[in-house]
Amino acid sequence: MTETPAVRRHQEQQAGSLVTGNHILLPDGGRTAEIHQVELERDDFGAPALVLASLAGGGTLRIAVGTTVTVVDGISDAVTQLPPAPDLAPAEGQEQPKQSGAAPAPAVAAPTVVVPPLPPVPPAVSGPSEEDLALIPTPAGTPESVVEAAAEAHPDAMGVLLLADRLAKGVNFKSGSCLKDLSDLAHELFITLKDADGALAVADLLNVLPFDGNPGRWASVEASLALSSYICRQGGQAERAAVYEKLIRTPENQETDPFKARMAAKVRQRSLNEPNLYDKEIFRSIDNSNHDAEREWRLLRLESLLFLRAHGGSETIGTGELERRISNELEAVRA
Repeated sequence: MTETPAVRRHQEQQAGSLVTGNHILLPDGGRTAEIHQVELERDDFGAPALVLASLAGGGTLRIAVGTTVTVVDGISDAVTQLPPAPDLAPAEGQEQPKQSGAAPAPAVAAPTVVVPPLPPVPPAVSGPSEEDLALIPTPAGTPESVVEAAAEAHPDAMGVLLLADRLAKGVNFKSGSCLKDLSDLAHELFITLKDADGALAVADLLNVLPFDGNPGRWASVEASLALSSYICRQGGQAERAAVYEKLIRTPENQETDPFKARMAAKVRQRSLNEPNLYDKEIFRSIDNSNHDAEREWRLLRLESLLFLRAHGGSETIGTGELERRISNELEAVRA
């Protein structure tokens, strides 16, 4: 009695519905492979665009979400060679029919499927070394004494005095509002009072803080690092500026998953290429003759430009253009 082979069912479905454990027919049409992991890549509008299917036998298939693929049931191994069609192969024990007047057809090997590799993962940005960190001066005294020295140097600057009064109660580096006050104080010293040394002394209280995964607290450190980088580059301290620029990229080293790191790099580059420079808000303030609001929006624009400068510019705005824009904004807010 001849044993009936297991029936393998074929089902067509869109690639966007594939899940781990599915066996799909490979592009060569002659083999199947089990899907080990499925990742979904979205387009610039946030819509699902590409399925990245990691195969149990190695390699990755890149399939458009709307592409129809064949899912095969009844297969348990990682990579399987499908059996030949019944009308092309003889049953067991049956002779191959002879073809009159023609040579026997040569055997055709199944085509080899070459799975294209994923683009390389962007290289991680290396953090500063101990020698680099040595270029950042150690604060002269406690954080409170640094703030007090800045206030004493500008006894008539109301903005500095208000911030110094809040910080005089104690500098708490775990407090987001405290970090924001320190960053604002450094910006006030440099932008309004043109005190580069005082601004760096206050900013360095923040600049050495590690990235703790909290975006709210890190925003103040990030702004401080960008300001410090610009001040040092303007003052001819390129090596010290480079240390601040390495530190500002600290969050880029945190993701260890290659796919997520690649996606984060794309999002990060897009934000650098399309920064929010508050053009509409500034023009609206100018039209309304609201000079206070215009200055506040320009300060936000200046912060964005300093952030871009600390990253070496972007694909849309080069460092030369950034230097020009930063100079214009400084002149506008200092007027």
